[in-house]
Amino acid sequence: MTPLDIHPQLAKDCFYLGQLTSSAVLLHRNASVPWFILVPDTSLADLLDLPQEHRDAVMADCSLVSQFLKQVLGFDKVNFAGLGNVVPQMHLHVIARAAVDPCWPLPVWGNLEDEELYDLAQVLDWQKALVAMGDMKAHPLEGL
Repeated sequence: MTPLDIHPQLAKDCFYLGQLTSSAVLLHRNASVPWFILVPDTSLADLLDLPQEHRDAVMADCSLVSQFLKQVLGFDKVNFAGLGNVVPQMHLHVIARAAVDPCWPLPVWGNLEDEELYDLAQVLDWQKALVAMGDMKAHPLEGL
């Protein structure tokens, strides 16, 4: 999958970090909470419609990002969702949560009032850490 294969709304909202086994890895631009979005390599709209082997590979990708959030960034709670009500392309949200985040305990959707911005060094550090954890192939970062 390339950045051109990503739905325009996701491309606008996220940094394209790279590619895992079965999914592109995006980081939401709002740094208020560490919010990753994985876009599986499929034209299907729903995770549960994937053949089991493909679904297992996508879930392993999501699990790797969850491990990063817990083991590297030190979060205790990770939210996981696949909604697709606004963006029809299958994408899965893997979001670190903590009682100190700006919208706790509410969902992040519609509850992050101020947008904090990432700096290039932090995004590059997280990209390198994800590459080191698994089989992610990094993509050159643009738009920072």
